[in-house]
Amino acid sequence: MSPEVISKVVKAYFAATREMNQDAWVNTFAEDAISHDPVGAPAIEGHQKLGEFFQSITNAFKEVGLTEDQVFIAGNQAAVKWSGAGISKQGNKVRFEGIDVFTISEAGKIQTLHAYWNPAEMIAQL
Repeated sequence: MSPEVISKVVKAYFAATREMNQDAWVNTFAEDAISHDPVGAPAIEGHQKLGEFFQSITNAFKEVGLTEDQVFIAGNQAAVKWSGAGISKQGNKVRFEGIDVFTISEAGKIQTLHAYWNPAEMIAQL
């Protein structure tokens, strides 16, 4: 798998968060993808559950998105240090950060995601 394909998928994933575009975000994943977001929480499997997860996060915000700070690609994986920022529906500015580790399928979709971040830090700012 080429680094360009992996980079394209990662960019599309993060762009969809900034656009708050649930369909575009879900479509970066394989149909049978598994997301551990955050790691330690129950796994999220498949497009329907991924869409529900995305909606559960974005429903608390007027605007929100993640920006790739650093991207490291090796084999069919990418590790991304990211920063999140948004404005809650109550008008609070929210900042949070984490690291995502992606495994990309041969079809150029996210097969697995391991997200290392603390949602409680984000929720406390809402």
